[in-house]
Amino acid sequence: MNNPIARMGIIIAAIVISVFLALLLFLNRMDNHSKDVNEPAVAASEQAEDASKKDAAAADAAKPTEDATAAAKEEKDVTAASAEPPPAPSVEMDIPSLKDVFKDYFPIGAAIEPNETTGLHADLLKKQVNWLVAENAMKPDAIEPSEGNFNWTNADKLVAFAKENGMQLRFHTLVWHNQVGAWFFKDADGNPMADETDPKKREANKKLLLKRLDNHVRTIVSRYKNDIKSWDVVNEVIEPGDPDGMRASDWYKITGTDFIETAFRAARAAGGPDIKLYINDYGTDDVTKRDRLYDLVKSMLDKGVPIDGVGHQTHISIAGPPVSAIIDSMKKFAELGLDNIVTELDMSLYAWNDRSDYGDDIPANILKNQADKYRELFDAFKANKDIISGVMFWGITDAHTWLDTFPVTRKDAPLLFDRQLHAKQAFWAIVDPSKLPQ
Repeated sequence: MNNPIARMGIIIAAIVISVFLALLLFLNRMDNHSKDVNEPAVAASEQAEDASKKDAAAADAAKPTEDATAAAKEEKDVTAASAEPPPAPSVEMDIPSLKDVFKDYFPIGAAIEPNETTGLHADLLKKQVNWLVAENAMKPDAIEPSEGNFNWTNADKLVAFAKENGMQLRFHTLVWHNQVGAWFFKDADGNPMADETDPKKREANKKLLLKRLDNHVRTIVSRYKNDIKSWDVVNEVIEPGDPDGMRASDWYKITGTDFIETAFRAARAAGGPDIKLYINDYGTDDVTKRDRLYDLVKSMLDKGVPIDGVGHQTHISIAGPPVSAIIDSMKKFAELGLDNIVTELDMSLYAWNDRSDYGDDIPANILKNQADKYRELFDAFKANKDIISGVMFWGITDAHTWLDTFPVTRKDAPLLFDRQLHAKQAFWAIVDPSKLPQ
């Protein structure tokens, strides 16, 4: 083709077509590139959405558990908020007084420590009882810790408290095998008397021991004879498992029964005819022990030893002994013309061989059983008031009881008032049974 114009047209057309085709090719590549770039983002988005759905599903699955936990917590919070806190210790002044309820029968008393002469315990004692006994402050080692060294401070404090509040006071105890100074039983050279084998030295030791005892008794009785009319002279001298049924104490090993006779005669000589002298022991409801004590007392009375009565400690439990056994023992001693006193009353929640512990959660039926037995016991006491001259509790509230540490450490609740000093079912059982829960 020789026409220049025609050739130019063909060239232009070819260029246009080439450009067009190149543009198409470029656009196609850009589209593919766009897909390559966006697909990972789409996949990530889809994965995120799937994860979100899974989280939502998991959340839905967990919701019942979370709801239950929240409900439980809410219920616990509500329960805690609605539960009444333990009441603070206080003296209930609007309830009856034991001393008034039993005024036509016998005095009601409680053991006391010097620190209870002030504060709430003192207020409770003043409200409820008209008779006191020293729990520890008048025992031999407390008053005469070493020979000739008499400590009157705590004993005097109890005497003063009783006087100030119009209460009678008992003395516990002039002679005991526990809580007694070891000096009593050392010979002139400081050796144990009970180990002596030479007959002459043994006799000398016996005389020395009885002389010390005589001085101990006369000194104490002379000091308090106008303030105290009821005296535990000797305490816990019977033990059926020991030889002759007498407790194998140093008192007995060295003097036989002469220490008992010496103590009673010295007390009468120092105190005169107006004070009442008692032999005191636990487990007097047990027939074997009761009969051995009976034989001892009768032999002493036959020799003119001035014994006025028997103190029955009466540390019992809801499991026993039968009330009838307690009363039968008192009747037996009354046949000798002797008075009977309940000297250390408490009622454990546990049988002797039971080592369990209720802690703060005492079952309601246990407290009811205790109340029922206290009621039975006091009904029997009232029915036999002619042979019983008084009832003394060994403490006033469950907040202070020797049974928290004996025979094992645990929480016991043996008395009429709880650890907040409030009246228990046992109190109402002997005061007004109509107040007991039905």
